[in-house]
Amino acid sequence: MTVAGSDLANRLDRLPVTSYHRYVIAVVGVATFFDLYDLFLASTVSLVLVRDFGASASELKPLLASAFVGASIGALTIGRLGDRIGRRKALLVSLAFYSVFSLVGAFSTDIWMLVVCRFLAGVGIGAELPLVDAYIADLVPPSVRGRATAWAFTIGFCGVPIAGFLARGLVGRTLLGLEGWRWLFLVGAIGSLAVWILRTGLPESPRWLSERGSRAEAENIVRRFERSAGVHEPERGDVRDERRADRPERIRVGALLSRPWRTRTVMLYVFHILQSFGYYGFGSLVPIVLTAKGFDLTQSLTFTALTFLGYPVGSALSLPVMERFQRPRLIIGSAVGMAVFGLAFGCSSTEAGIVVFGFCYTAVSNFFANTFHTYQAELFPTSLRATAAGSAYSISRLATAAMPYVLLPVLDAYGATAMFLVVAVAMTLLVIDIAALGPDTTGLSLESISPEG
Repeated sequence: MTVAGSDLANRLDRLPVTSYHRYVIAVVGVATFFDLYDLFLASTVSLVLVRDFGASASELKPLLASAFVGASIGALTIGRLGDRIGRRKALLVSLAFYSVFSLVGAFSTDIWMLVVCRFLAGVGIGAELPLVDAYIADLVPPSVRGRATAWAFTIGFCGVPIAGFLARGLVGRTLLGLEGWRWLFLVGAIGSLAVWILRTGLPESPRWLSERGSRAEAENIVRRFERSAGVHEPERGDVRDERRADRPERIRVGALLSRPWRTRTVMLYVFHILQSFGYYGFGSLVPIVLTAKGFDLTQSLTFTALTFLGYPVGSALSLPVMERFQRPRLIIGSAVGMAVFGLAFGCSSTEAGIVVFGFCYTAVSNFFANTFHTYQAELFPTSLRATAAGSAYSISRLATAAMPYVLLPVLDAYGATAMFLVVAVAMTLLVIDIAALGPDTTGLSLESISPEG
């Protein structure tokens, strides 16, 4: 990073949290709401689609996997765009993909058309979350970086129980001539199109602009944050762009697997493969697990909606502790909680046990999620931040797409307890990975954690 770029980063880091920061976090969070809402829809409506389209068990698996396969491609490609064309533009591309194909998917005429639409909508969904991680990390001071990410995701994760309760209320009914499950996709598409308009007013990342040489634009955005904080920096005269021959060459993607980033990259990739068992393995399969336990469709959707309340509640509960402990410790503690509550859920046969342990599982899993979303954006420099988070998330989405093929056979053959035992083993390996290779980052500037090479 140039001296001028370092000055901009220092000025951003010295600011208190302002109303402008809060506005940016709120807009990002509301957009994330619709992505997370959609990400959990397949599990809530899958059993209904078996009934309406007459889908077989073999067709149900690609329906569950399709959005996650698309998300893997989106995280890798649009995530890389975040380092090429800017965080803001890439966020607009990802939201547009999701909105359009979720809308088309609502009018699917058969299950295979829905599989294709879910795949294409997933391209946008997959890019959204890692781009949000990089964008928030770029903008907020280090003392509140974890809490800011947690606020955005607390807003976003309100979409998960809403998806559950809407499914409970709409599935099996017809409204204005459309089946209820179609309305679930329409709600997400229309809402995200409205948020797309709000998102066009977001600023670009000054760190990214400075790294690309657009010093004047970066300076204007930093001054806007400073004015919002009541800070009036001395006038610097005309600020010109820095497109000079002596600017450091932009780091290539291959650097992720070279020193000094190789260890962090391996740690993050292994982490994302394993966290898919615990995080999305539960959220995407819980209605099917409940059906396997002998509950009917209405009961399964009701219990699913109640357990999904844990997502925003757990996210909100993480706010007071995000800056009090190092990220690896929070990830390890919440991963252990997921293993314990998952086994308790798998063993439960009573309604009370299922709801209580399911709620506890989703609550602790969002301590986990908020921490790793913050953490993965801190580990790499500005020129690689979105690419690193996106490529890791791409691996995660591929692993999640494989979950129906890995966990459902275990569920069918050995039951829910055995399935959650597999999840517990994966979380144990994840703890070892983070404990052995994860550096501390809480409260440190991005430039001190990950200096540009």
